[in-house]
This record gives sequence, C-alpha cells and structure tokens, in this order.
Amino acid sequence: MAGWVIPILVSTILIVGLARGVDLLDAFVEGALEGVKLGVRILPFIMAIYVGVGLFQAGGVMDVVSRALGPLARALRLPVELFPLMLIRPFSGGAALGIVADLLRQYGPDSLIGRTASIMEGSSETTFYVLTLYLGAVGVKRSRYALPLCLLGDVVGFVAAGWAGRAFF
Repeated sequence: MAGWVIPILVSTILIVGLARGVDLLDAFVEGALEGVKLGVRILPFIMAIYVGVGLFQAGGVMDVVSRALGPLARALRLPVELFPLMLIRPFSGGAALGIVADLLRQYGPDSLIGRTASIMEGSSETTFYVLTLYLGAVGVKRSRYALPLCLLGDVVGFVAAGWAGRAFF
C-alpha cells in the first residue's frame, strides 16, 4: 500500500488541477522557482551554523565547557560523559550522531550511557538549526523568547532522558 501513496497523490493533484483548469506546467515551474529561491535564501544561515559547530569542536571549547559543567551534571544525576552530546545536539544533528556513535562504541549500546544517549538523540532537536531555518525562511529578525525557551526545552528534555534512562533500564 505504501508504494501506491505517491502515485495516487500525484495523480489526484493532476486530476484536480486539470478539473479546475490550472495550467499545470506553469504551476509546477512557479513552485519549483519558489523552492529554489527559498533554498538560496536559507543557505547562508545553514553554512553559518555548520561553520560555528566546526569551530566549537575544533577549538576545544566543547571539552572545556564539558569539564566546567561536570558538577551540574552530577547534581542533575546525568552521566558526565553525555555532556558533549548535550552541548552539541542543539547545534548539529550530524555531529551529535557522531558523538552518540562514539559513546556507543566506548560504553556499549546496553550501558546506561548508551541508552541515555540514544534517548537524548532520538527525542531532542537541533534547536539552533531549526530556529535559523524557520526564522530565516520567513525573515524574522527579532525572535524574542524563541531561543531561550527552546534551550529550556532542550534542558528539560535532557534531564527527562537521564531520568528515563535510569528508570527504565
């Protein structure tokens, strides 16, 4: 059934468009042009995020921050080993996935660290990337409380992942 969804959807769009007298080729070209314009407009934001993440990792800032926040992790009953993941996840999904792979390789997928890292990876979002993409796409210059609230949501999600990792495994 899943293999028929796309052909049925495309056929339905074509039939409805023809029934309403829409010039399908012009509508397709106009939509594709808008998609290209949107892609060109958000490309600088995406490149800025990737460069920032690369500088953050390569400069050793992540290691310094992880060590500095170790007492906070212990207070929240989170494994300190997960701090690099918690720091990089709001910036980059690919980098976070690499950290999870390293944690799974080092501690094993059935360890508390491996399971908690998997919960964090699967249940959190690349906050800065999403905000940059969405706010950049619609041209929002003043995001007001979006970033602090998204970061608060990340912290709550990380603490909840730590609790779920300890409670269920």
